[in-house]
Amino acid sequence: MPLARSLSITSLSGLEEWDEEFDLEDAVLFEIAWEVANKVGGIYTVIQTKARLTAEEWGENYFLVGPYVESNVRTQVELIEPTNPALKRAIDKMNSSGCKVYFGRWLIEGSPYVVLIDVAFTAWNLDKWKKELWDNFSIGVPWFDREANDAVLFGFLTAWLLGEYAAQCEEPPHILAHFHEWLAGLGLALCRQRQLPVATIFTTHATLLGRYLCAGSVDFYNNLADFNVDKEAGDRQIYHRYCLERTAARCAHVFTTVSQITAVEAEHLLKRKPDIITPNGLNVKKFSAMHEFQNLHAQSKNRIQEFIRGHFYGHLDFNLDKCLFLFIAGRYEFSNKGADIFLEALARLNYLLRVNHSDVTVVAFFIMPARTNNFNVETLKGQAVRKQLWDTAQTVKERFGKKLYESLLVGQLPDVSKMLSKDDFTMMKRAIFATQRQCQPPICTHNMLEDSNDPILTCIRRIGLFNSSADRVKVIFHPEFLSSTSPLLPMDYEEFVRGCHLGVFPSYYEPWGYTPAECTVMGIPSISTNLSGFGCFMEEHIADPSAYGVFRMCPSQGIYILDRRYRGVDESCNQLTSYLFQFCQQSRRARIIQRNRTERLSDLLDWRYLGRYYISARHMALAKAFPDTYFYQPHDSDTAQGFRYPRPASVPPSPSLSRHSSPRQSEAEEDDDRYDEDAEAEKDRLNIRQPLTLPSKKGPALPYTLPGANGERN
Repeated sequence: MPLARSLSITSLSGLEEWDEEFDLEDAVLFEIAWEVANKVGGIYTVIQTKARLTAEEWGENYFLVGPYVESNVRTQVELIEPTNPALKRAIDKMNSSGCKVYFGRWLIEGSPYVVLIDVAFTAWNLDKWKKELWDNFSIGVPWFDREANDAVLFGFLTAWLLGEYAAQCEEPPHILAHFHEWLAGLGLALCRQRQLPVATIFTTHATLLGRYLCAGSVDFYNNLADFNVDKEAGDRQIYHRYCLERTAARCAHVFTTVSQITAVEAEHLLKRKPDIITPNGLNVKKFSAMHEFQNLHAQSKNRIQEFIRGHFYGHLDFNLDKCLFLFIAGRYEFSNKGADIFLEALARLNYLLRVNHSDVTVVAFFIMPARTNNFNVETLKGQAVRKQLWDTAQTVKERFGKKLYESLLVGQLPDVSKMLSKDDFTMMKRAIFATQRQCQPPICTHNMLEDSNDPILTCIRRIGLFNSSADRVKVIFHPEFLSSTSPLLPMDYEEFVRGCHLGVFPSYYEPWGYTPAECTVMGIPSISTNLSGFGCFMEEHIADPSAYGVFRMCPSQGIYILDRRYRGVDESCNQLTSYLFQFCQQSRRARIIQRNRTERLSDLLDWRYLGRYYISARHMALAKAFPDTYFYQPHDSDTAQGFRYPRPASVPPSPSLSRHSSPRQSEAEEDDDRYDEDAEAEKDRLNIRQPLTLPSKKGPALPYTLPGANGERN
């Protein structure tokens, strides 16, 4: 489902439609990944959200190739007859040779065609294909590695499909095959080894060895050039997988990765520098109402506050109107995702808030799935007590209202002393008695299977954040993905993010980072690092990186980049603590301004902009594989940095007209130099540098420019 954002007058424009000169009439694109119609991880999101834009570009000549998983096909795919005659003949030929290949439409936005291959049905070929893999590439795959065995089967079957399609074409075809990750990479190597007429692209979203090294608490980025990659892969028993990945990267006509930081990693670990960086995007749906996302923030925040009232019943001694909601979410990788440094920063933030006698309370949510056996009874009880209190208040209110109504009907002012009966007081006393609690509010909402060894709970015990009354920082660990059907916190992830004030993602290893990107699209400020792809991308595209810090009188654009590459852990933790403390000191007006600025950056993350990098990669691959037909001249690296948002010119007051989302500026906050959002938006447009330029087949390079917020050409 596309994420929603508002269409505001301050939205900077995205990209204008580009009139490309490449003739794609006789070219066919196959995009091959293990996660086509098969949700495993983040690559599923990349392919799913990008499919509509790619289908618009390639039309009937775009096919996704993935594994056949019956449970997924029943709900996600409509099986139909192949529409392409050559592809139909190729599929029929494979099916008659002992394979099971299916064709259909993936029921997502764009409805792209999918070719699904039943890998298990051809497992009888595994030994033969492993021998061929050894004979041609000297890569041996152990029998016990099921995932690698699937990669072998899938690779040989996709190469078979592409070769059969090329053979069935009546005229010499121009086939472009885009392979994602090592699980699909063997098919690319086989296409090159068999000299098929296929232009190939290989995209790594995270190197295999990089993930394993970072999981082992290695000083990864400072020692990239010193790793003995063969030894490190062998020590971790993934040498065969690493060889498959490196072979695909080395054989591809065009090698891409998702971020600059991952490009550095790939150059050292895979021994090839990526040709193009292809960042991950999102489908951004725009509202027609100005600043509507501010109203959605308020609605979702109220629902989170209801959960807080139940979770902290009996200890609700803080003002919810001065309560800030922070969160971290993602895979439960304690160090890689930065949960360790976040907890340490929260402990230091708690100290700063207490010694400065701040009236702000911070509630930090950890949304990371872990092994549990059920909900925590105390947490369930809290929500039941909250509901009971609400029902009691509603009953007393109805009785009070009825007596008030009857008194006014007879023309008398009510006697306040008689408005509440003895039964009403008894009912309220019982409700108050039910809220008494002898224990502290729980930290974890579920019963953990390995409570004593859990990294988050162990760290919380060490730093002493136990949700006591004296603590200004409260911690809630929710070890399950959010769901609107949950009895505890009935909210979807998107709705929950909208209700929070700040997303904190101090990751050590994050090739891209969809979580901060989703925050940006929804107008929620976030903290990322210069070791994440998203953080590097924002550093490159925003003119003044120093504006990432939060300043009391100059709220910035809401993307804060934590330095974890050139600082030690303690220094990074202090920097994060400083960001959090200054964020807590912001006024409500400043946070509203900051959300407006954050939401304006959404155009940077829309596939309408980022999809151009994929277009560039495809054109480069076609030109390398078919030089007689296609021409591509690499653009100057100095002009390939993308446009850069300038630093905010001044502090904007809250828009006076959108009263529900942005309250009027108070007299105490008046500035002599009043801020005009239209004027600043126009300044920003004039100061934007052109992003990259792509040379056409027939003429000079065509620049990419930014489209208007309404999506029309300038």
